[in-house]
Amino acid sequence: MAAQQPIPGTNPVYEDFSRCVHCGLCLNHCPTYRLWQLEADSPRGRIRQMMLVNQGELPVSEGFVDHIDKCLDCRSCETACPSAVNYGMLVEHARARIERDFKRPLFSRLARNALYRRLLPYPERIAIVAKLLRFYQRSGLQASARSTGILKLLGLRERDLLLPPVDRRFFFDQLGKTFPAQGARRARVAFFAGCVANVAFAALNKATIRVLTANGCEVAVPDGQFCCGALPAHAGVRDVARDMARRNIAAFAAANFDSLVTNAAGCGSTLKEYDHLFTADEPEFAAAAALAKKTRDVTEFLLALGLSAPPKSVPARVTYQDSCHLLHGQKIREAPRQLLRAIPGVEFVELPFADICCGSAGVYNVTETKASLDLLAEKMAFAQATNAQIIATANPGCLLQLRAGAEIHKTGQEVLHVIELLDRAYSNSSA
Repeated sequence: MAAQQPIPGTNPVYEDFSRCVHCGLCLNHCPTYRLWQLEADSPRGRIRQMMLVNQGELPVSEGFVDHIDKCLDCRSCETACPSAVNYGMLVEHARARIERDFKRPLFSRLARNALYRRLLPYPERIAIVAKLLRFYQRSGLQASARSTGILKLLGLRERDLLLPPVDRRFFFDQLGKTFPAQGARRARVAFFAGCVANVAFAALNKATIRVLTANGCEVAVPDGQFCCGALPAHAGVRDVARDMARRNIAAFAAANFDSLVTNAAGCGSTLKEYDHLFTADEPEFAAAAALAKKTRDVTEFLLALGLSAPPKSVPARVTYQDSCHLLHGQKIREAPRQLLRAIPGVEFVELPFADICCGSAGVYNVTETKASLDLLAEKMAFAQATNAQIIATANPGCLLQLRAGAEIHKTGQEVLHVIELLDRAYSNSSA
């Protein structure tokens, strides 16, 4: 029997699992446990299964795969945990083990291979797929598919609502450029553009650059940067995530910057944990750790830097949904809230259970659509109860999910990134 290939990067040991003392404080913070009240779909239940698999006492079975796949990897349990269990690392390793040891159904294997290995590592392919999707959206095909009811008949109505609107102009043409600071330069930053964001969130990326330059930052957008690797890493496709990390390390190594800034909480969380993809004896480890230390979420960075350009009034009642990988992955709660409160005219109101996942979670809303929509329904009920006109958040995936929620549940609320609202204040356009 051929020897199994080792799982690359940091691997958990017994102490990582045994740190969980099964106190249960995580249970009511776990979205899937809140939905189903099943121990096997709680953090401590999953940790128990992972430990048994790691010790060879439980096979990598279909049941094990089902429970691990149903986890959103929102890491809310980490915030609640008094024992500092690194659940994110544990679940990503479990998924890497599944990737290595379990044979998924044929369609699942083909879809995962197409997404993680044939699409995300190739920006030019992302652009081609985006152009095809843009044709579908703007040619009338999407409108026809929705009006005829064929999407509902095929069970694709909700997934269609979750499709990102493809930009008319992509952000790829901004790579390699440097944007000067307005006024005296206070910092030089490198901007991480993302992957899907280049074709679906170009406006957000441009707004981020405008806000940074307005506050005295020179912004470099290094060429050669790639997808951060979050989606492959969360899915257990670690070899692809490691390769993406190497390419990004090389791309940003040539840039002289104070901080690497990102407007995507999921990307930021992964970039800050690049060293987890490598072991200490690998040559990439030191450079990965150095890049991780320089990475900042844009809200975190701006709050620490201070707003030198005073925003103008945006009269609106605003609530905020925590992005899981900003709050639970990066431990950043107050920065986005303080930036929102700094905008004149904004009446800020807290969203009940803002720390519970909206159901986006990377590709979770596609792979586990029912659970995702159940979480979204609860989220939109709370959002509507705030009577807020605007729901702000800090991650592109959350934006897509909440915008779909506003349409599905007819709440009439606008969904914006915190930085988009701040950019609106700088342009003094409240329309």
